[in-house]
Amino acid sequence: METAASPSSLLADFPPATPILLVRLRSLGDIVLLTPALRLLKQWRPDLRLSLLVESRFKELLKMIPEVDEALTLRDPSGDGSPFQIARVIRRHPFQLCLNLHGGPTSHFLTALSGARWKAGFAHFRMKRIYDLLIPDARLILRQPQIHTAEHQAAALFWLGMPSGPLPRSRLAVHAEDLEWWETERVLLDLPQDCPYAVLHPAALYATKQWPPERFAQLGQYLEEQVGVMPLYSVGPGESGTLDAVQRSSPRPIRRLEGATLGQLAAALKSARLFVGNDSGPAHMAQALGAPAVVIFGSSSSVIWGPWPREDRNQRTWVVQNEYACNPCPGDHCYRYPKPECILSISLEQVQQAVESLLRATGAASDGLPQTPTSFVPERQKGE
Repeated sequence: METAASPSSLLADFPPATPILLVRLRSLGDIVLLTPALRLLKQWRPDLRLSLLVESRFKELLKMIPEVDEALTLRDPSGDGSPFQIARVIRRHPFQLCLNLHGGPTSHFLTALSGARWKAGFAHFRMKRIYDLLIPDARLILRQPQIHTAEHQAAALFWLGMPSGPLPRSRLAVHAEDLEWWETERVLLDLPQDCPYAVLHPAALYATKQWPPERFAQLGQYLEEQVGVMPLYSVGPGESGTLDAVQRSSPRPIRRLEGATLGQLAAALKSARLFVGNDSGPAHMAQALGAPAVVIFGSSSSVIWGPWPREDRNQRTWVVQNEYACNPCPGDHCYRYPKPECILSISLEQVQQAVESLLRATGAASDGLPQTPTSFVPERQKGE
């Protein structure tokens, strides 16, 4: 195994057009939160050739990241491909650096077989022996006691020689064909051009992160009747049942956006007056596309996993979360209460207040909003 003379100058010493592979297999939000680091890297070294390896379901997302020169995809377990097949594809590339930002068994396997001259991964990864370069704890690199996921991923590049600096916003670019699709689709959904609309995303990976569907239904009714913003409900593949639950609590048929590709969802988010959703990939997409967003958090940490940047000076993003001593937790179920109180305790009034504050901050005058601004102070409830 070769030893780098100085990891802190590795990226700086690469010759022009050096090919680099970054492994970030999943998830949707993690990939979006990688874009600030990629933007910083390309601003510094626009000549580097960046390939990004993700699961095939996220391939279309990479088309929206201008900094990615090549998208490589690993088929999902249900597909007809295998890690061995993508390993053969990777080895055809003369990668000088393979940076594993994922850390799972498959990513270790692909990094080991990448053929890259330098293989880098975090020091806490289990299969340390396959790496030439072990990256220290990101908190030590940044000298911060707690860091955001976007900072964690950028820290690896800082340690490898990218000059440290403030991270830019997450960013995605929408393609013309998806914007054209949305212009047609919104007519079918009865959303005319002069009609402001909100994308509401009631789905989430776990019940501990999913605000009740009936409250999303109440929020949609509030937006339509009192604020003059039409609600559009979105879900991903296999999540139609969540929209069915919203419909059962709604007084009228809801507008449903399901079966859309990631590019088409991005087009809908790009033109939205507002996004309201659970802690999920689409929430990060909304932030990266510049849509004003209210994100509802339950079991996960909004400090670590919230939209980036954490401090939005333009007040285009509001996080609603009640404080519990057991937060964060793995989230696959509630480890302390019979039901996930962290997400269930968030009231409709809290989310409405966040929506009102956001719309005022982003310049949306509406007769439906109270004349006196409602201060948004989340109810604080601490678990014992």
